Amino acid sequence: MNAPWHWFIAVIAVASIIGCLWLLFSNARGAPGESTTGHVWDDDLREYNNPLPRWWLNMFILTVVFGVGYLVYYPGLGAFTGKSGWTQEKQLAERMAVVKAKRQAVYATLGDRDVAALAKDPAALSLGREVFLNNCAGCHGADAHGARGFPNLADKDWLYGGTPEAIVASISNGRQGQMPFFNATLDPKVADDLIDTVKHWSDPKFSPERRENAMKTFAITCAACHGADGKGNPYIGAPNLTDNIWLHGGSREKIRETILFGRKSSMPAHKDILSADDIRVVSSYVYSLSQNP
Repeated sequence: MNAPWHWFIAVIAVASIIGCLWLLFSNARGAPGESTTGHVWDDDLREYNNPLPRWWLNMFILTVVFGVGYLVYYPGLGAFTGKSGWTQEKQLAERMAVVKAKRQAVYATLGDRDVAALAKDPAALSLGREVFLNNCAGCHGADAHGARGFPNLADKDWLYGGTPEAIVASISNGRQGQMPFFNATLDPKVADDLIDTVKHWSDPKFSPERRENAMKTFAITCAACHGADGKGNPYIGAPNLTDNIWLHGGSREKIRETILFGRKSSMPAHKDILSADDIRVVSSYVYSLSQNP
C-alpha cells in the first residue's frame, strides 16, 4: 500500500473513532427533563432531549475501546500491520499447511501405485472425485459429461488419447487446440459439399457425386490433421469426424461455423496448481469414468 492510501485510510479510521466519542459525550450532557426537542403531539405530548443512560453510555465507550485495541493489535490503520503481525496471507498459509499435511497422510496410504491400479481403488477414486469437483467440474460438469466446447470425459472418445499416461499429460501440461478458418479459401459450392460430407460422413445414402467433390478438397485441406479416413489424430488433438460425437455441436450450422471460422480450445495446465498426488488420483478418477460399459 502506497503512502497516500495509507494516510487516507488511517485518517478516516481515527476520525471515525473521534467522531463516535464526540457523539457519545455530546449526548451525555444535561439533566433529565431540562429540555425538549420541540416536537409536540396532541397539544401536550412533548419529546424530551434526555441524555443517554449511564450504563448504555458505558457500553458504547467499551465498544470504542475495543475498536482502538483491535486497531493496535490487528491491521486496520492503512499499512500498519498491528502488534500481532497477523495477515490473511499468513493465516491462509498456516491453514493450507494443515490441510496439506492431512492430505499427505491420506495419500501415503495409496502407495506408489500407477493410475490404472488406483482406478480400481474406491478410496483413491473418492479422493480423485474431490479433486475433480474442486478443479475440473467448472468446465466439464459435476458428472464429467462436459458441455459444448468442453469434452465429455465419461465416454471413450478422446481428442488426445485416453490412456492413463495421456490423461496425466493433459491434466499436467494442458492442451491447446486450434482449428484454422477456411472462410477465405473455400469456394461456397465446395464448402457446402464439404460441410454436408462431414455431417453425413458415415451415411451411405449421401450423394456420391457431392462426396467425391468434397473429398478432393478434404484431401488437400483437412486430411493433414484429420487423416485421409477422417478418424482424427490424437497426437495433435484432431477429432474423429466419422463418429457422431461433436465437441462444438454436430448440426449443419455448427459444422459450418467450425469449418469456415475455425475453433480454438484451451485446457489449462495444472502442474503448478495441483500436487503430483492430486494429479495421480484425479487422473485415476477420470480414467475410471471411461472404463464403465
